[in-house]
Amino acid sequence: MVDFLAENNLCGQAILRIVSCGNAIIAELLRLSEFIPGVFRLKDKADQQKYGDIIFDFSYFKGPEICEGKLEARPELLDLDEEFRENNIEILTRFYLAFQSVHKYIVDLNRYLDDLNEGIYIQQTLETVLLNEDGKQLLCEALYLYGVMLLVIDQKIEGEVRERMLVSYYRYSAARSSADSNMDDICKLLRSTGYSSQPGAKRPPNYPESYFSRVPISETFISMVIGRLRSDDIYNQVSAYPLPEHRSTALATQAAMLYVILYFDPSILHTHQAKMREIVDKYFPDNWVNMTADFKLIYVDNYLMAPLTQFLSTLIVCLKASRYAAVTERVHAQVQQFLKEGCLREELVLDNIPKLMNCLRDCNVAIRWLMLHTADLACDPNNKRLRQIKDQIQTDSKYKPKILFQLLLDTAQFEFILKEMFKQMLSEKQAKWENYKKEGSERMTELADVFSGVKPLTRVEKNENLQAWFREISKQIMSLNYDDSTAAGRKTVQLIQALEEVQEFHQLESNLQVCQFLADTRKFLHQMIRTINIKEEVLITMQIVGDLSYAWQLIDSFTSIMQESIRANPSMVTKLRATFLKLASALDLPLLRINQANSPDLLSVSQYYSGELVSYVRKVLQIIPESMFTSLLKIIKLQTHDIIEVPTRLDKERLRDYAQLGPRYEVDPKQLLEDGIRKELVKRVALALHRGLIFHPRAKPSQLRPKLKDMAATMDGYHRSFEYIQDYVNIYGLKIWQEEVSRIINYNVEQECNNFLRTKIQDWQSMYQSTHIPIPKFTPVDESVTFIGRLCREILKITDPKVTCYIDQMNTWYDNKTHLEVTNSRLFSEIQDTLGTFGLNGLDRLLCFMIVKELQNFLSMFQRHILRDRTVQETLKALMNAVSPVKGIVANSSKIYSAAVAKTQKIWAAYLDAIMKVGQMQILRQQITNELNYSCRFDSKHLAAALENLNKAVLADIEAHYQNPSLPYPKEENTLLYEITAYLEAAGIRNPLNKIYITTKRLPYFPTVNFLFLISQLPKLQYNKNLGVVCRKPADQIDWLPLVLGLLTLLKQFHSRYTEQFLALIGQFIRSTMEQCTSQKIPEMPADVVGALMFLEDYVRYTKLPRRVVEAHVPSFIVDEFRTVL
Repeated sequence: MVDFLAENNLCGQAILRIVSCGNAIIAELLRLSEFIPGVFRLKDKADQQKYGDIIFDFSYFKGPEICEGKLEARPELLDLDEEFRENNIEILTRFYLAFQSVHKYIVDLNRYLDDLNEGIYIQQTLETVLLNEDGKQLLCEALYLYGVMLLVIDQKIEGEVRERMLVSYYRYSAARSSADSNMDDICKLLRSTGYSSQPGAKRPPNYPESYFSRVPISETFISMVIGRLRSDDIYNQVSAYPLPEHRSTALATQAAMLYVILYFDPSILHTHQAKMREIVDKYFPDNWVNMTADFKLIYVDNYLMAPLTQFLSTLIVCLKASRYAAVTERVHAQVQQFLKEGCLREELVLDNIPKLMNCLRDCNVAIRWLMLHTADLACDPNNKRLRQIKDQIQTDSKYKPKILFQLLLDTAQFEFILKEMFKQMLSEKQAKWENYKKEGSERMTELADVFSGVKPLTRVEKNENLQAWFREISKQIMSLNYDDSTAAGRKTVQLIQALEEVQEFHQLESNLQVCQFLADTRKFLHQMIRTINIKEEVLITMQIVGDLSYAWQLIDSFTSIMQESIRANPSMVTKLRATFLKLASALDLPLLRINQANSPDLLSVSQYYSGELVSYVRKVLQIIPESMFTSLLKIIKLQTHDIIEVPTRLDKERLRDYAQLGPRYEVDPKQLLEDGIRKELVKRVALALHRGLIFHPRAKPSQLRPKLKDMAATMDGYHRSFEYIQDYVNIYGLKIWQEEVSRIINYNVEQECNNFLRTKIQDWQSMYQSTHIPIPKFTPVDESVTFIGRLCREILKITDPKVTCYIDQMNTWYDNKTHLEVTNSRLFSEIQDTLGTFGLNGLDRLLCFMIVKELQNFLSMFQRHILRDRTVQETLKALMNAVSPVKGIVANSSKIYSAAVAKTQKIWAAYLDAIMKVGQMQILRQQITNELNYSCRFDSKHLAAALENLNKAVLADIEAHYQNPSLPYPKEENTLLYEITAYLEAAGIRNPLNKIYITTKRLPYFPTVNFLFLISQLPKLQYNKNLGVVCRKPADQIDWLPLVLGLLTLLKQFHSRYTEQFLALIGQFIRSTMEQCTSQKIPEMPADVVGALMFLEDYVRYTKLPRRVVEAHVPSFIVDEFRTVL
């Protein structure tokens, strides 16, 4: 008959594919459970208030039109809903596909069962498949995995969260309009069960039986699967555990399957007491805790409690616990004896295989029983009886986690050594056997020669009979066949007996040399028997017995013990390696079926489980870099406080003073794990930045400069100590420092910028966040999400143009009231010292996002207050009629301008606020650019020169292309321009005032509004020869340069013709006002004209435009006269 799993057996391949898919689905569900967007839980009030109106559970389906109508009635909710969709549709789709695959799994299984019943698979029925060894395993696994999927979903993804995610996916995707969508069936299967995984939560009535029955499955199939599990050892595990007391351990996998599958047939649980008694007697007499395929621990529940009463009496529990305590003590002593140096030799192992295997079994069974039955994870906190049993077990077994962990370590090491020895012996088995055979045959040939009289040997007479006999023995030894091990073994025993007899009957004992030859040959024959008995079955048994998958979750409770052991004795890592390899056995079962089915899911599933194991190994070994950083803190203290910097030139006599040998040799760094070092560095630096850059909102004066100074000292300490230890521990310390600090800062900038983005960058999408070396997130202390946001807002607060005056020539901000210095350009050097180039770049990027936000708010305000206000529209229209043509002079200009300003007065306060904020941030960007450019030229002059030349060359080529399109231009897929831009920004080779922040549409009267705004502010300003343009009254709260740069930036976002019209209107204002002064014979130039000319001069200076741009609108004699005023 064809093998059930053969490729041409359609029946076997179909069920194998289903089971393979089931294992992959469980891995995907476990993976996704770590990425549930927190917003769907609606736990905190902020989420409830913000998203409560757009996230619905299944009550949505009772009246979707009503829910959607409420959203459409409120535009702000629609906008939030669209933003929420953009941010979450990707992860929602992934979850939906996982949920859909669960439903498809059970549909496929039901279809397979129908096909079996209908005879689609020739010569195969449900009964024949269950008689086949592979068939019954796969059918039992298929049903079991479906139950595990449902349990995983309910335990890892709460019912309310599932419903909200499914409704959101339904609303945001095309599923609602798709005719072949099975959304209804998926929702029915996965609707909330009322179960909660929270500690202390009560189990819903009739759970999980009602949950498992949501999709009907053939009762005959369920009954036959349960029957097979009750009666058979489907995985043939009992042969690996010959002792009766190990029976429940041998059948533990089957017991877990039976536990889950019984919920598909509640009648057995509720009414069939005899069957339940049989199940408990066979599977749970001393094993009350088990583990399912998702590594979830399960304790016996109410249905099993009644039949278990006799096994869970206080006396029985006490006896079991005491027995395992005694076994633990006995086997631990044996294992420690075996692990002594030189004990596990090849001869001893080969002679004592049964004894060693029994010891291994006892160790693993004892570890399993104690670990499972003393675990807090397994015990239901609501069940008082089970809590009492657990406490009793811990008392009677004298349970001590450290002793159990030591037994686990020693057993893992013992197992690892044995496995390696057997693997080596198996690989060398045939070669060694042939060598022993050859040696034995040669000894017999040599003895034959001795008795022939040819080879003289002391006192040995010629004996033709013995000569012939020994030659025959030599031939017999050479005729032994390795491939027929049974016959060869039997014949070898006979040869040994014959050699013993010949020595006895022919009185050969008197000749020591002949005796030695015979003893050597017998020894070689004995070795041949030992070698031929090395079977792969021993390795297989070791693999079965050594399974540690049940501890996948429990092992975490021993992490602190492992770390303390490593701290006390670093060589402990060797034994831990064996333990981690033992824990890897958990990967075998999920991957077995996927591998057999040649499924493409193999890589994904193996990556998930092995990734989880590697993460745990990293977690344990993190104690090494933690210990290192404890030493590093001492180095930082020495480097920053005790050890003085060595001067460039030093007298020979003073060399000893500067050597400072005492402090230097206090630290003894060791070789450490780079990833662990990175992780610990990231954790500590991120925490230092978070704590060090928190500013009190009412502190006067600002805490900014002192905190930056302290932070710079901390960062410099880390930096210098990393430089100090890199040679000791053989790592690139400064490379690690730069990579990780840049990652921390860039990640925090990215998170802060998320506030300004509609489509947020989630942690799992971020190029800076890492699973193995995660950057910690901290609870926000104010409106900022991260330290970089707090730093930026603190700088904006102390340089606020409403309370400070910026003097450009001195690069300094002064307080408007006290006229004392608030801060200066040195601030940005201090930020560079603290956060480096990455920090300044990040600050600049955040300011860009803030400017974009301000400009967007400005455009909204412009639409609301100007374009929709009829009075303002009429005023602007009348003004444009009065000043047309712009090249001319406005008659009675002061009256016309002042009337227009008066009618629009109410809009200028908000306008001024927006313009000044943008201007303030542009000044900060300029300061950052200057600092970056200065440090680049100073620290990397060749890089700065190369970038400048490359920039000029590329721009020249682009200009040439636009003049002559036949010349080359970088194509869209060419990343040259993008990459150069990143370098130029980092080197400060840019002009923030030339940047286009937003895309804009045409706005009517835009130049006129800006012109009116400017002349409305001029009466509040006056020219001061020492300070430039300043406020007439401190109460006016206007700072000149932010005003100029804000207007400049605003105009830059629109077409250049708007700027032309704006400048023309200012020119007309100057000409008209001067004309009116001349006609009224006023000798002095009016203050408003001085202010307007100052604006034009600053505008030309900051945009780097030629003077003729101004002279196109203002006669040169007026500009010359203005110069004399200055």
